[in-house]
Amino acid sequence: MKIGELAQATQTDIQTIRFYEREKLLRPLGRTAGNYRVYDESDVHRLAFIRHCRSLDMSLDEIRLLLRFVDGPAEGCAPVNDLLDEHLRQVDRRIRELKRLRSQLQALRDCCGGERAAAECGILQGLAVPAARGAPAKRRSG
Repeated sequence: MKIGELAQATQTDIQTIRFYEREKLLRPLGRTAGNYRVYDESDVHRLAFIRHCRSLDMSLDEIRLLLRFVDGPAEGCAPVNDLLDEHLRQVDRRIRELKRLRSQLQALRDCCGGERAAAECGILQGLAVPAARGAPAKRRSG
């Protein structure tokens, strides 16, 4: 199959497929006499695997490592478990950061309770004052 057919079969943009090729995550079987890339069903599965990993916010390096195990199925999977454990730690760290961010945004939102002139807006006043990282903005009336 050609790149357009692979794109359609996997609902993936052609530029994304070419990007994965440049990153050495995907390798076409070869080229036709007309210089078109040629793919087969294994590429459909590989691209689906890559897209699933990306949907889980895995980095290209993480995907490369996982594909090494897909390509060498006789190897032990302990490094795969380690990779996923580290990815989970990163996700947990981001969740904590997002919770802090939400708290800061909520504190800002609580600074302004209604229709006022922009000069009296507690949100704008709160944004004008640098806050300590991780500390919620102080409540202000108005």
